[in-house]
Amino acid sequence: MERWVLLRKGADFEAIGKKYQISPRLACLIRNRDVIGEEAVDRYLNGTISDLYDGMLMKDMDKAIDILKEKILEDKKIRVIGDYDIDGVNATYILLEGLERLGADVDSDIPDRISDGYGLNRHLVERAYEAGVDTLITCDNGIAAADEIAYGKEMGMTVIVTDHHEVPFDEHDGEKRYRIPPADAVMDPKQPDCLYPFKGLCGAAVAYKLMEALWESMGMDSADLDDLIENVAIATIGDVMDLEDENRIFVKEGLQMLRRTKNPGLKALIECTGIDKNSLNSYHIGFVLGPCINASGRLDTAKRALELLRAGTQKEADILAGDLKALNDSRKDMTEEAVKQAEEQVETTTISKDKVLVVYLPDCHESLAGIVAGRIRENYYKPVFVLTDAEEGVKGSGRSIDGYHMYEELNKCKEFLTKFGGHRLAAGLSLPKENVGKFREMLNKNCTLTEEEMKEKVTIDMEMPFGCVTEGLVKELELLEPFGKGNTKPVFAARDVTLLGARILGKNRNVLKLQVQDVNGCRIEAMLFHHADDFLGKLEEQYGKTEVEALLKGRGRQIRISMTYYPDINEYMGKKTPQIVVTHYR
Repeated sequence: MERWVLLRKGADFEAIGKKYQISPRLACLIRNRDVIGEEAVDRYLNGTISDLYDGMLMKDMDKAIDILKEKILEDKKIRVIGDYDIDGVNATYILLEGLERLGADVDSDIPDRISDGYGLNRHLVERAYEAGVDTLITCDNGIAAADEIAYGKEMGMTVIVTDHHEVPFDEHDGEKRYRIPPADAVMDPKQPDCLYPFKGLCGAAVAYKLMEALWESMGMDSADLDDLIENVAIATIGDVMDLEDENRIFVKEGLQMLRRTKNPGLKALIECTGIDKNSLNSYHIGFVLGPCINASGRLDTAKRALELLRAGTQKEADILAGDLKALNDSRKDMTEEAVKQAEEQVETTTISKDKVLVVYLPDCHESLAGIVAGRIRENYYKPVFVLTDAEEGVKGSGRSIDGYHMYEELNKCKEFLTKFGGHRLAAGLSLPKENVGKFREMLNKNCTLTEEEMKEKVTIDMEMPFGCVTEGLVKELELLEPFGKGNTKPVFAARDVTLLGARILGKNRNVLKLQVQDVNGCRIEAMLFHHADDFLGKLEEQYGKTEVEALLKGRGRQIRISMTYYPDINEYMGKKTPQIVVTHYR
């Protein structure tokens, strides 16, 4: 059962609207996103690249710059060690491009998901040493690799860490003691003594900050790196970072750049996935382009995605883009089968009673564990870990809900784990097979989630009659974009909505087109894009089969529901008509 919560955050919306030439309604929506004060509102609406924070505020940035300047001037061999996901690949690309354009002797390595696992390991360090590498730069990893970094230092290498993950810690008498790796420079805004004003950057953004600061310190124009902001945008959305503050600027500016990108690889991927580049938005990165980039690291090697970004010709890019799309199509089929198996396990075993679901799928491809965990979390609204057999022991990924800090909870179970890392809402882990049962037991023993916290929360911005849904409103709402985590689409609500008619659409018959009427007598078309059968089934349970049949014939009068929705415009044969998209109902 969902919890519907209506936001009631106060401010002088008339005054805000007048100052920024927006409607009071839009001012209210901005306040609901905790954007407070004139400076913050102005930054939210009008922020540009020039409003990004100074990278020199980040701890150890000065050290990293001094090291890299010296290494470039001395022509020392530098190696970037990335990660196999969308953030790691783009961070690697940013560092390679930034350093190469300065004339550095630089190459890269990305761990194999299966044989290497996440982040820096001894094998990668040894491989770098054998290749004559002088300096290692990690990106999107490294903060938890203290032993591996110490190993590299013992071999005489210089090590720079750029990361954004939580800093590992030990807890003694309620006090956290953070473990910073022994690198020559460590840049991670989540370090407790880092003064950088925004802590929510992705790994690619930290990498970009380093390159920007390095260029400026070497007397170069950092504006020549602006094209890399599109990669920061891809990584920010793909790694599901909060689209607030600096991230909002990165994504807003990056999307504009992507629509006119000169990168052959990105152009090819946009084209082969059928995206209209002129209307490309955060959804396309999160659900179309991003999964293709991630697919290479899941089912093959992430180096193929990096090759796509670095493709020198359009012909090469077209081939690589086609390969990644094919990989992602294969990944989708494998995912559906794994989700089906996970659902069956939850429904037919005792784990269904657990507050924290630990699903063990020995034969699931380990790269799909995170996706499957996310799907199961959506279905049951519980924290979920999906575990699968690996070359050594068991590996897994977790996806969480509000109110459950996944990384901190894993830290309480670390005696059963060989390796773990992550954030509040997502994590990765490895453990011996014999510890799976103990791990599940400990997680649930420690879990303090209440019944209320385990009800999915639907946050409603405001109640709004259908008569307010106009082309002008839809246009104004675009000022709030880009949408995503931390800056969600506004949610509007209407009570006692009468359903007048319904028509089933789509090749899978899972879309409903509804005629609806609010309490003021205003009629409008409404679209329900998922689970049409479930919707009609619930109506039949409450109102009877006869009434649902009447509804499908356009003669509904008795069925009333409350709904949340988002305003939209239906454009057909040159005619634009306001409509709404139903997001929740009861």
